Amino acid sequence: MNTVHLVVVSAGLSQPSSTRLLADRLAEATRRALSDRDEDRTVAIRVIELRELAVDLANHLVTGFPSAALRDALEATERADGLIAVTPIFSASYSGLFKSFFDVLDNGVLAGKPVLVAATGGTARHSLALEHAMRPLFAYLRALVVPTAVYAASEDWGSGGDAATDGLAARIARAAGELADQLAGRPAASAAPDQVVPFAQQLAALRPSGH
Repeated sequence: MNTVHLVVVSAGLSQPSSTRLLADRLAEATRRALSDRDEDRTVAIRVIELRELAVDLANHLVTGFPSAALRDALEATERADGLIAVTPIFSASYSGLFKSFFDVLDNGVLAGKPVLVAATGGTARHSLALEHAMRPLFAYLRALVVPTAVYAASEDWGSGGDAATDGLAARIARAAGELADQLAGRPAASAAPDQVVPFAQQLAALRPSGH
């Protein structure tokens, strides 16, 4: 039986929070979508609440040494087959707590990893933060960001959408389906990685013989 390991990073500050609520809905929708694609596939979901790691993150940024709890969260993210990353929007961008977590990940951890990005905010005016802030962040980290990013403003909860925009439930289902498609076609994260050929060796292979 195949198991997909899905990590959900939630940067909500309150408890309960709309950020965590959106994260949970995206995770459940992804689990259902994966089950629809392969009923023998199981999904192990790990939720990382960054509010519980705020002090640990600050200490790590200053000292360079993660606590046991933070190390566990970082290792779970590294081992994950896919990631759902959700943040509240402050001043038209992701929160500092959210950014701090991805700042301390080892370089290359997210390379090639499917990621669904989402955010919450008080007004729909901040929805473009997904495109001008979050998507570039994960592109820099070389993650595979699914096409649909999900933003939930206060008025989106319980809304059916309008003629030009799908409701929140439809956007969640579409994004989760895209992530499930990526995950269904990937080997397990525990599989042996491809061998990396050193750059100098690649250059040597390109040189004409006798030079």
